[in-house]
Parts: sequence; structure tokens; C-alpha cells
Amino acid sequence: MDQSHWKQRLRDNLARVRDKLAAACARVGRDPSEVHLVAVTKYVNPEVLAELVAAGVVDIGESQVQQLVRRAVACGPARMDWPGEAAIDDRRPRWHMIGHLQRNKVKLLLPHARIVHSLDSVRLVETIERHAGELQAMVDVFIEVNVAGEASKQGVRPEQAAELAAAVMACAHLRLRGLMTMAPWDPDPEVARPHFVRLRQLLEDLRGQGLGGPECRHLSMGMSQDYAVAVEEGATFVRVGSALFEGLPTADPRSS
Repeated sequence: MDQSHWKQRLRDNLARVRDKLAAACARVGRDPSEVHLVAVTKYVNPEVLAELVAAGVVDIGESQVQQLVRRAVACGPARMDWPGEAAIDDRRPRWHMIGHLQRNKVKLLLPHARIVHSLDSVRLVETIERHAGELQAMVDVFIEVNVAGEASKQGVRPEQAAELAAAVMACAHLRLRGLMTMAPWDPDPEVARPHFVRLRQLLEDLRGQGLGGPECRHLSMGMSQDYAVAVEEGATFVRVGSALFEGLPTADPRSS
């Protein structure tokens, strides 16, 4: 596939994803600006990534620290702001760590990414706080919750989320933005709905307990097969890979 064809395919895919997001918002009376698209670029080459950012998708998610760092270095200075807060149109990547984060990789990650979707232990909280303090940086985090209780998935049990939220609140360099989950994979997106409902209810419970503060109001949930359902249930961040890169020669359907 030559360059002009894959670029058009990427634009078409992006338009379909955005249209689907807008339609899901319309069904439940939400403003589409409330929902942030995080492109999962694990299997995408640098040229496709650059074209995606040029098209306005600046929130880029990676599941491995080493790959995120390599790409961030290649792309140049990254954005460190929170989505929706900047008034200018800044076409630089904003990196999101969406995969399991090992404590020995935190120091490598933080110079390039300040949004972590996969907080899953008090020890990881302590490690991020220490390294963020050394950088005098603020790190925005989501607590990853294993709502479905799958043995193959990372994340805390729902009943452990409050303890982890309290640990984040005790830190000077961490800001709890909300909760994240990965629903069990199923070709029927409705299978994911109860898990998204449960995460939304858990966030409401935490807020009712005064945990997290006013900024703790975000839900990172929904992937390529179920992001429309996630939006209907309150997602503010969706992590989409294969739906964006389908049909491109550099894509892999396992990307999300």
C-alpha cells in the first residue's frame, strides 16, 4: 500500500471512530468534548504515528515503558499538560502509560509521560511519588481496577480501591484523576457493559467518601470492540488501537 493510500485509510478510520464516539455521546446526552481518544500505537510504525498526531490525535498510549520512551525520544519534546486544559492547538504527543508499570521502570518513564492509567499497588504509589518528587513533577494517575476478577488481568479488586485512593491523596506529587478497567474481551460489546457500570458506581462511591478530590472524576474504559458502550456508561478516556489502524500494513489486530 503506497503512502497516499494508507494515509487516506487512516483518515477514514479516524473519522469512523470519531463518528461512533459522537453517536454514543448523542444517545446518552453527553458532550463529545468530554471524551478523550487515546490511540494505542503498540504495533504502528513511526510514520503512521506522526500522521495520526498531525491529524489531531495527540493522546498516545503505550503498554511498555521501553517502547514509550523510544518513541517519545524520537518524537521530540512531549506535552505534559492534562487533556482539555490547554487553550492552544499543540500538535505534540501527550504520552499515556496504559500497561502494567513495574516499579523499576518508573524512573525511566517519568521524564516522558505524566499520565499513568495502571496504578495497582501502594508500593507503586510510593515509587512514583519518590521519582516525581526528584523531578518536581506532578503525575496524574488512574487506579486500575480488575472489576471482572480475571486472573489474567492486572489491577486491584474493587474493595481495595479506597485504600489505594487514600495512599495517592497522601502524596504531594500524585493527582488521582479516576479509575481504569479492562473488560473481558468479547465480540459482543454488551458483555462489557456491566463491568463499565460497576466501575462508574465505584468511582461514585469513592467520591462520596471524599476520596480523590474534585479532579477524581474520570473513567478510562473501553477499547476497540466496546468503546461506544463505555462512552454510554460514562467513559471519559477510551483506549483504541485496531479500530484506528485496521487495514494499514503496519498495524496488528492485537493492538487493542
